[in-house]
Amino acid sequence: MPETLTIIVPCYNEEEMLETSAEVFSKIIQTLMIGKQISTSSKVLFVDDGSTDDTWNIIKRLEQESPVFSGIKFSRNFGHQNALLAGMKTAVDFSDLMVTIDCDLQDDPQKIIEMVALSKQGNDIVYGIRSRRKTDSMFKRMTANAFYSIMKKMGTELKPNHADFRLMSKRAVRALLEYHEENLFLRGVVPMLGFKSAEVFYEREPRIHGQSKYPLKKMLALAINGITSMTDFPLKLILAAGIMAFSVSSVGLIGTGIAAIFSSVKVSSVLILSMWLIGGILLCSMGVLGIYLYKALLETRHRPLYLIEVDDYTDFFQKKQNDRFNLLKRA
Repeated sequence: MPETLTIIVPCYNEEEMLETSAEVFSKIIQTLMIGKQISTSSKVLFVDDGSTDDTWNIIKRLEQESPVFSGIKFSRNFGHQNALLAGMKTAVDFSDLMVTIDCDLQDDPQKIIEMVALSKQGNDIVYGIRSRRKTDSMFKRMTANAFYSIMKKMGTELKPNHADFRLMSKRAVRALLEYHEENLFLRGVVPMLGFKSAEVFYEREPRIHGQSKYPLKKMLALAINGITSMTDFPLKLILAAGIMAFSVSSVGLIGTGIAAIFSSVKVSSVLILSMWLIGGILLCSMGVLGIYLYKALLETRHRPLYLIEVDDYTDFFQKKQNDRFNLLKRA
């Protein structure tokens, strides 16, 4: 029996892009259905992450036009990563395969067909990997490469040039949902699951409509979250910096004492610079420690990662199950 596929698409103010994306995803679903690669219950699930434009109204209209479309709506904006997580958590009870992909079509949606084929070869996870970063600015390429390099040196193995375009099986998603962290860094946690995986390569295209929902500020926030969620290396770096500062200060203090005794050299400027150096190290250390402490505070609060205002996806499948039960009851 063909497996059920759900394509999960997070949306935040995507009114300009949504209908174009919906048409592309619908054709992919239909192609896979015709080839009997997936079941006729397969759907495209749009996750409205608290959009302030006409995104949700467009999703509702798409639902009326075709049963392949469905949506869930957050009560407010909770962020891209939580939208992905909510989509997977909602879909896992009704789907065998789940693909996460952004609405902007910069990741090649045609690769979904190849992902499904690879899943049938026993792969629980199929990563979409960018073969080149030609559409990125030089600054973005340099910072991205630096991030992957830093994470690797810190002991965290990420998939280079992989964002959140991936296919996951039901058991892989259920394993992922066992991680109950408040700041779940999906790009780092998914490779940790350890299931059999494969990769598909594609060239990222420029955005057709609208503006990127991941400006530099959000990219930096994601990078910081990734580093502090996946490794304690910054804490070890603070310890090393503290030992080094103590050692240098000790040597400097001894040298200053000797100079003050045997010569008339003024060492006040050296002492002032040393104070600035140590003060800077202390402030940086307090900042890093503060981030970790705040993350620990968030974990103790147990606040919900998101709140769903409307869930048409679950309603659709529950109605379908009820109709099937009533039909069997009549028979």
